[in-house]
Order: sequence, then structure tokens, then C-alpha cells
Amino acid sequence: MAAVDQPIESLFDDEADQSPAALAAALSPAAAKGHYDELRGGTGGRDGLPIPAWARFFDTLGSSGFTDLNRRTAQLQRQVRDNGITYNVYADGDGPQRPWSLDLFPLIITPESWQQIERGLQQRMRLLESIMADVYGPQFLLAANLLPPALVQGHPGYLRAMHGARPAGGTYLHIAAFDLARGPDGHWWVVSQRTQAPSGLGYLLENRLIISRLFPQAFQDLKVQRLAATYHALLESLTAMCPGEDEPRIVLLTPGPYNETYFEHAYLARYLGLTLVEGSDLTVRDERLYLKTLKGLERVHGVLKRLDDEFLDPLELRSDSTLGVAGLLQAVRAGNVLVANAPGSGFLESCAMLGFLPALSRELLGEELQLPSLATWWCGERAALKAALPELGESVIKSTYGAVGTGAVLGRTLSARALEEWAARIARDPDEYTVQSYLPLSQMPTWKSDMARDRIVPRSMMLRVFAVSDGVGSWRVLPGGLTRIASVDMEIASMQRGGSSADTWVMTEGEVDTTSLLHHEHPAVDTAHRSRTVTSRAAENLFWLGRYTERTENTTRLARLILESINGEDQSSQALLTWVGELAVTNALVLPAVPSPLQARRVFERALIGNLGEVRKAASVGYNLAALRRAASGVRERLSLEQWNVIVRAEQEFQRGCALCTDDGPYSSVEAVRVLETLSGRTAAMTGAQTDRMTRDDGWRLLSIGRHLERLAFHAQSLAWALSTKAIFEESGFEAVVALFDSTITFHASYQQRRDMPALIDLLVLDRDNPRSLGWVAQTLRGRISRLEGKPLDEISEFVRVIPDMSSCTLDALSERGKTGRYDNLMALLQQCAEGSLALSDQLSSRYFTHSDLRQSVGA
Repeated sequence: MAAVDQPIESLFDDEADQSPAALAAALSPAAAKGHYDELRGGTGGRDGLPIPAWARFFDTLGSSGFTDLNRRTAQLQRQVRDNGITYNVYADGDGPQRPWSLDLFPLIITPESWQQIERGLQQRMRLLESIMADVYGPQFLLAANLLPPALVQGHPGYLRAMHGARPAGGTYLHIAAFDLARGPDGHWWVVSQRTQAPSGLGYLLENRLIISRLFPQAFQDLKVQRLAATYHALLESLTAMCPGEDEPRIVLLTPGPYNETYFEHAYLARYLGLTLVEGSDLTVRDERLYLKTLKGLERVHGVLKRLDDEFLDPLELRSDSTLGVAGLLQAVRAGNVLVANAPGSGFLESCAMLGFLPALSRELLGEELQLPSLATWWCGERAALKAALPELGESVIKSTYGAVGTGAVLGRTLSARALEEWAARIARDPDEYTVQSYLPLSQMPTWKSDMARDRIVPRSMMLRVFAVSDGVGSWRVLPGGLTRIASVDMEIASMQRGGSSADTWVMTEGEVDTTSLLHHEHPAVDTAHRSRTVTSRAAENLFWLGRYTERTENTTRLARLILESINGEDQSSQALLTWVGELAVTNALVLPAVPSPLQARRVFERALIGNLGEVRKAASVGYNLAALRRAASGVRERLSLEQWNVIVRAEQEFQRGCALCTDDGPYSSVEAVRVLETLSGRTAAMTGAQTDRMTRDDGWRLLSIGRHLERLAFHAQSLAWALSTKAIFEESGFEAVVALFDSTITFHASYQQRRDMPALIDLLVLDRDNPRSLGWVAQTLRGRISRLEGKPLDEISEFVRVIPDMSSCTLDALSERGKTGRYDNLMALLQQCAEGSLALSDQLSSRYFTHSDLRQSVGA
């Protein structure tokens, strides 16, 4: 249609009598030739109105709704940012995470089309389960040559160690994902299948929450089926199949925060109510799996894994794996833990398997496949090789044993010479290659806005659908899926290759299921066991989250104080400049080789400003802030969205500000102070959220302990340096010390114009009501640790006796000056505080994080 190239406003002026569906058709060109047009319901090249489902969608917008789509797009992008939805393309721990890419329009699937998908995938789950049972049991299929041994026993995903082992609960496959494409005839085809650790179940939930809120009327009018009931069925199924008579504990095993899909691991764990764990959180004792917690080892009955099988057990699989659990396979073989999916399903993911499934379905089920796979030839068979080579130019070349989706080559993109080279390569090593027929992907409408015009653009897409267990020998298909949209001019729908995603709306002719995991009624629980489990890894991350939050706050305040001091009214105070110079070196704000501010003030200032945002040098403000974010990412499931967003935005704003201070600029101290003031506001928000937005469990106590350990050590060392350099005996130095303790207002309100040591010691060392005083911090530390150990409030644990008891200190004793004129008692106390902080940190690590205490009990 010529109208496609017109500005959207002109369509409303010239064709005001058109229906919204007609306007949508006018804004959208037809799908490319040979591709199915999801909007119009036919082969590419057809003009015409949208099919009824899409017409109803656009009718809910109305004519004026098209001019509102850009606002909704901006709202979508803001929601993705606010929700912190990320996808780590390169899993770079030091780089920024890539925001999740989501298109505005959903893919709409009619009830008739969905019935074909649902029936076909339920049948495939029964078939794949039967194949697993045979391959790890009698191996009839191999003996009868219905499956080539090279595709099973020769595949790295086949685990010989699991042969003969029946999984706990009797089910091998609890979750499987199928990548589907719609052909030009409108029928769906299976392109690939994933059984080890299929991703997408978390992302599609977020897609649904965002898009359904942007189009609430359309979502309701189209009777889109809900998703929660399927997740609930999966959870109930896993719970029922777990071994043991106790209430089962199920964990979600993740490779960790550097994994590309870690966001959805944390999201799923929170949504399903599972404990998110890494391999280091678990241990096997006496063929049973246990979770390392602050209270000791607790039995684990079920594992929902999100890492590939080869990394599960370094004893029997990859010895270099740090992601799994030593002895896990033995615990699985003993039937003492359920792992979903059962280890060893990797061979099913081989694209070559698709070519054998029709015959296997007839053999094992006595049925023809209802949902066909694309024509697939495993070149390891001579007849298949002979048939495949002439078709390379119109086919897709894939690795037989490689990961799904890696290294796929479209024959139509190759030159004649390249095709000959591929044919020779395949002939030399035919087992390694599988050839699959090429299918033009269907194209769905996407909203495109640019400076020239707004329009609807058809883009190629692939649909990932999930089938999950809802009982022994029974599966249900999630009524929705993860729609992946190919990037412009590409025929491969992959998030790794810059693609996007879309929500998937499955319409229903019956009643919409209103099940919600948020409101599902559960039987009464024993309140004695209601407290949240804190794993040792999560506890350690929380501990360091507290420490790095305090370090960031301390170094930010210190850097700001230093810049203000060396540019303040009293620049002649040698003691003050010596003190701030020593603190800068001690806290690694500048390198020891940098001249002190007494020697070269501007050189020192430039070095300090230049180092602020450095993330590779330990203890710089930028390093502490980056470490804070990494520690927070390790406990992402425990933080609110607001907390996480404050951390991410603080780091982004600070790095941008530091760049403005140093990139082709004069290293402005005024600008640097402004950047540090902004960060101080952000860290105040972080500590406020940690104080008021987190449950007071043992994890929080360790976070608080980490913060107060840092505060005690930092303030004690800073005050000791102020005494050693005699800066505290000058008015400017005295004020700087009070400011570093963030107690200026309190000091002047209490002591007005006094500048004497007893007043300072009283407020900054002994005051039990000032949260910045050493006495308050030490008292709080003792109380937190006693509570952590379960001690009564009036009983002090031996564990914290390394922290001095300030109640035994008196103002007269600390204010007393020895024969040399020094405050020896005060200096001894400060040294005790600094050394006690280090000793307590080591004791906490040994006691709660490494589990080196062999006396810890093993629960049944």
C-alpha cells in the first residue's frame, strides 16, 4: 500500500472513516514474499485487512490509539529499566548489563492454532520421556537400530554414569522447550528442542506483566489465557515427586550472576518461592544433598537446575567445573534427590534427533507425530548424506554435537565456492554435521518509530513454547511462550545476535484461568520454620554488600573532605594537609608515589580526581561502588527493585560524572565535589533501604555487621591518624575530624563553640546515642552478633570479645595525657578497635561462610 510511506497523521486526515484495523493495514507493508504474514494470515505479498484476532486488538486502540503508541513504547522501555530486566550477552562481570529487548506488540495465537501446538507438544513430551527411559534403561532402541549409537553414546550429553538409574519420582523430563516456526502454509513446525536447562520461563513472565498492562482492554477482550496455573502445576509436581517424608526443600541452581540469563534465575526463584543457590551453596554427605546455611547443613530434596549437565558434578563430569556439586550424581543415583531435568538429557537436544522422531513415535507410541519437525538429515547415514548434499544451497547446516543454535549456516547465503567447501567438509566428517531444510520464518507486526515516520514493520519471528510436568507421566503446555524476533535483515531469531522478544497471547474459547501464585491458598505452616533460609553464599554476599556500602560512603565522604580541605580557607595548616594526605594513601584514593598535598597540592588533587572513578584499583570510590553492585547482584532475589535500581543508577551517574571531571577537562575540584555530593545522596538511600526495607533475619544481621565493622575500623584509624599528625589540635583539623564522622551538626548543637578533646571524645568515642561514635558501633556489633548466635541480650558471646567493651571506658581515662603529652589510653583503644575489626571479620568468615567447622550437624 502506498499509505505505508505516509505520515501517520495524514492517514487520520485523509481516511478518517477507516476502521482501526484498516489503518493498521495501511501502516504495515505485507510480509516478505514466501513468508507467512501473522497480521493478515497468509503468504507474504498479500495485501488486505488483518485477521479477526488482530483486528480486535487494533479496534481496542481506536483510531487515536495509534498516535499513543510512541508513549506506550517509552513506558515499556522505562518499565524494563525500572524492573532491572537484563540479558548479559557476553556475561562481562565488569561491564554494563544489556537491558532486555521487548517489542510493543504481542504475538497473537488463535485457539485453533494453539490446539495444534498443544496436542503436538504433549505427544512429544511422552515420546521424549519414553526415549530417555529406554536409553538409560534396556536400550532397545539402540539394539534395534532405531537410534544410531553415535547420536546417543557418542554424544557428549549422554551420561554413562546415569545408565540404570531411575530418577526420583519416576520422571526424567520435567521441563522442555520447543522452538517453533510457522511455515508459509500457516502450519507450525518444530525447529529445535531443549531439555537440559531451557531459558525463557522468567523472561516471558516479565514480558506478560509489562505488555498486558500497556494494553489492558485488548488483553481482556481477546480472552488471553493466563500463565500462573502452569507454574503452580510444575511446582506442585516437583514437590510431590521429591524423595523423603519431610516437607521437601527445593532449590533453583544457577551458574551465578555472570550468567547471561541470571536475571530470570533470580526472578523465577522469587516467583516460585524457591531458594536461589549456586554450586558452592550445596554439599553432598552420605549420598544426600545439603544446603549450607548459617544454621548448619539442611537437607535438599529437589533441584531445579539452570546449568548444563556437564557442569553438575566435578567428580564425575567436568573436573574443572566450579558451578556444580561434587558427588551430586551419586546422590541422584541413590534416589535421594530429584533433579529437574534428570541429568543426561543433553543428547535429545541434538538437531539430528529430529530426523528420527517420526519413526520412534510409531515404535514407542504407536502414533504419527501430530506436530512435525523440519526435514532433517544426519549426515552420518550414507543415504542421508547423499540426499542432503544436493540440497545444501536451500538448507541450514548445523553441528550435530554442538549446543543448540550455535554455528548454524544458511546455505542460501553462501557463494558457490563456499558451498563446495562445505560439501567437502561434510563429506570428510559426516557424523559432525546435520542438514535441515530451510523454512522462511513467519513475520509478525512490530512498531517502529523514527524521525521520518511511525509505521508497523513485519519482522521474522520464532516461538519458544514450554511443556512442564504436572504429575507422573503427564505434562501441560504453558499457554504462551517467548517470542523471539530476528534483527533487521536476519533470518535467525536469537537474543545473542541482537534480536528482540515479544509477549505471546494465546486466546481461549473457554473461561480464562484466574489462578495466581500470589494468592494461592496454602495449608497452615509451622511458624517456627517460617524464617527465611539464609545460605552461606548469600550471607557472605550480604556481609560484603554491607561492607562495600560503608566503604563507598566512607571513601566518598573522605574524598570530598580532602578536596574541600586543600581548597579551603586554611590551606596553610601543615598538620591538616599531612592528615588528609595520609588518609588518602591509607584508603587508596591516591597511590603512595603521588606527592603529598604539602609537596605538590595540584598534582595530588589531579591524582585524586583522576582516580575517583577507577574500577580496577582496590579501594577507590569507583572500585568500591562496582564491588557493591557485584555483591548486590549475588543476592538480587533478596533486594527490592527500588534498592537494585538505586545501586545501578548510582554507579552509572557516578561514572558519567567522573568522566566529565577528567575527559579533556581541567580536573575541576568543584565538579568533583558536586559528583561526590550526588553519590553521598545515593549511598544514603542505599543505607536507608537496607535499614528500613529488609527483613531482620540473619542475612540482614550480617549485612549490618559488615557495615559496622567497616565503620569501626575506618573511624578508629582516621582518628588515630588525626592524633598522630596533630591535625586534631588545630581548629581546621578538629572540624575536619568531626565532619568525617558526619557529626558536625550534632557536635555544635551539643557543645556549641567548644573545641576541646574531652568534648570530641565524648561524642565520637563514648556517646551511645550517636550512630557514628565508636561506642555506639561497638555496642551495636556486639548485639548483632549475639543475636546471630542466638544468645540472650544480656549474654555476650566469646565470639565478639575482640571488640572492646566501651562501657568500661571513662571520659577521664581517655582524656588523660601521658608524660609525653600523648593520649595513650585513647590510642590504645583505637588500635583495639581497628585490630578487633579485622579479627572479627576472619572469625565470621571461618564460622559462617567456609563451613570449616566439622562439628556442624547434618540434618536428616
